[in-house]
Amino acid sequence: MLEYLRIPYTHSGVLASALAMDKHQAKIVLKAAGVPVTDHVIASRAEVGHSHVMPTPYVVKPVADGSSNGIFIVKSDQSHPPQEILGSDWKGGEVLMVERYIPGRELTCAVMGDVALGVTEIVTDLAFYNYEAKYSEGGSRHIVPADVKPKIYDKVQKMALKAHAALGCRGVTRTDFRFNDRAGEDGELVCLEINTQPGMTKTSLAPEQALHAGHSFEELVTWMVEDASCNR
Repeated sequence: MLEYLRIPYTHSGVLASALAMDKHQAKIVLKAAGVPVTDHVIASRAEVGHSHVMPTPYVVKPVADGSSNGIFIVKSDQSHPPQEILGSDWKGGEVLMVERYIPGRELTCAVMGDVALGVTEIVTDLAFYNYEAKYSEGGSRHIVPADVKPKIYDKVQKMALKAHAALGCRGVTRTDFRFNDRAGEDGELVCLEINTQPGMTKTSLAPEQALHAGHSFEELVTWMVEDASCNR
């Protein structure tokens, strides 16, 4: 609508946002660009709900949703998939993504224009970084900068920039990673997804990273407004 009305807007454009929202298509593009992603399969809700479609442990998630809605972690000792998927009140769609579970730490990095901001580690006492952890006060703790080796910190920033460019993003984005620091000498770093409309609340990550990089919230918002355009 904004493109049609020629009203400038912030963040990424239609194609980049649509591509990033489709986790399956986004991972194809990211992998082709050299960004590490985890193995996954796409299956119907019925298939995923009735039997394991890949060896456990794995993660089930809607192909196109956000805020950790509809995500389940299926552990190694679970004999069957989460039955909530088959419920009549399921709102996660009829096509699901099942991907290999990566143990370890939750890392994220925001990109502002063509600059990668700091790397944050997200720590939560909940089962994982779910909706409650993201939006409730005290649901998670953000460690900025993340306490990882310099070469891992640098790699996260480079991969965030590469993901931002590969999907044709603009403005501010945030890319989420899993880092298994026990997998070999350098660990395993995997990109989960890129957020083309990162949160701007008082518990959000991108404003925290901007502040760590020396940009106040007012400066961040001013930059975003001045960066607004059409044809994004």
